[in-house]
Amino acid sequence: MLSVLKTPVLIAYVLIISSLSVYVFHAVLMVILYKRSKGEVPRLIKGGSQFPVVTVQLPVYNERYVIERLINSVCEIDYPKKKLEVQVLDDSTDETTEIARVLTEKYSKLGHDITLIHRADRIGYKAGALREGLEKSRGELIAIFDADFIPPRDFLQKSIPYFEDERVGAIQSRWGHLNEKYSFLTRGQALGLDAHFVIEQTARNRNGTFINFNGTGGVWRKTAILDAGNWQYDTLTEDLDLSYRAQLRGWKLLYLNELVCLGEIPTEINSLKTQQHRWAKGAIQTAKKLLPRVLKSDLPLVAKFEAFIHLTNHLAYPLMLGIAICSLPLIVIRVTCADAKAYFQWVALFTLCAIGHPLFYSYAQKEIYEDWRKRLLYLPALFAWGLGTSVINTKAVLEGLFNVKSPFTRTPKYRIEGKGDTWRNKIYRSKPQLTTALELTLAGYTGVALAYSIMHSQFLIIPFLTLLSFSFFYTGTLSLLHAVRR
Repeated sequence: MLSVLKTPVLIAYVLIISSLSVYVFHAVLMVILYKRSKGEVPRLIKGGSQFPVVTVQLPVYNERYVIERLINSVCEIDYPKKKLEVQVLDDSTDETTEIARVLTEKYSKLGHDITLIHRADRIGYKAGALREGLEKSRGELIAIFDADFIPPRDFLQKSIPYFEDERVGAIQSRWGHLNEKYSFLTRGQALGLDAHFVIEQTARNRNGTFINFNGTGGVWRKTAILDAGNWQYDTLTEDLDLSYRAQLRGWKLLYLNELVCLGEIPTEINSLKTQQHRWAKGAIQTAKKLLPRVLKSDLPLVAKFEAFIHLTNHLAYPLMLGIAICSLPLIVIRVTCADAKAYFQWVALFTLCAIGHPLFYSYAQKEIYEDWRKRLLYLPALFAWGLGTSVINTKAVLEGLFNVKSPFTRTPKYRIEGKGDTWRNKIYRSKPQLTTALELTLAGYTGVALAYSIMHSQFLIIPFLTLLSFSFFYTGTLSLLHAVRR
């Protein structure tokens, strides 16, 4: 049996390692590009209208725990009331609508231009709500905040001046974290998000390649949205889709690393998996939709390469899953087949490239936190849920590739700001999916591979298999625990 499997397993291994190394090395490239452009900042063009009319859009769906916090924070933004319009774009089917109605009436009486736009059909989900609100908006600039975000009072004062440059179509702020210290899980998420914003967004933006609007904590020029084809809902990542369409039309997107908008990180893992599934599937859908246009454009080669990596980055998850599935036969082949040793030289390539991710995450922490060394102690938390969600994200990638339809499932928010808060006994809880069983199965399977490696003194692979087995066990077990806890 082993002799029959040896050749296909080894070929699959080489192909997977080669492909995965490209994505892993990309993290090193991002750090290099970031360091090369460090110190550069987006330039302001002074003059012109100081206070253009701004419409703030708040897309919400069943957000009873956070809707009050959101509306209160937006109505406290430091901007002339006559120049600020607030739209509560509500698709809710519960008491969120009534809470929003009471608040809009309250602030309207205080002189705020705030309206509640309630939809009963939810066509197009978030993109549909934004599109309908856009048709009724009076602002030339459109600020967008999701329900779990709290914009700082000076958000518009710091972002609007950049639109004096008529080429700027949108600006994106950096996400901060309201509840980063809540748990091992939120610590790991914060590390991943910080690296994306601090390193990736900065490196891309300052080296002439495409960036993405992250769906919240940013401002769009209304004419840029319309020129790019408006909000569309044929993907689950309407923000990424619009970002690329706008940049293909020649609009410039700016990332402002020093402008921070605080948001709430998912605190229970089934909600996190729902979020990751949506992001992964939507990115693949966007790649299928727009990557051919990018590759056929007259963009520089480096911009095309970066767009390819950016849009297809979630392909790394099925590759990682492939490594996990191949792990046991590979170890057996390595121990029992002397003629197969040449194939395992590819491990050196992957190992060399793999240093990129710790460097990537570490450098981001160093850039924004004084206690960055202490924060790096939570890297195992990042890798645990990152590797552990490779099952649900592989499912998302396959659904995106093969056009499997699914609704826009929003990430539940519970107003978790400190350790004393809890998501237990609250509605909106996400349920574990069937993929949880596969995660636990893979935990045992890679555990067997780990035990076999220890028995046969395969020391180089033991740390990786330990991490892999722990990640699947952590993700699967936590999914069950979070589902049953009340």
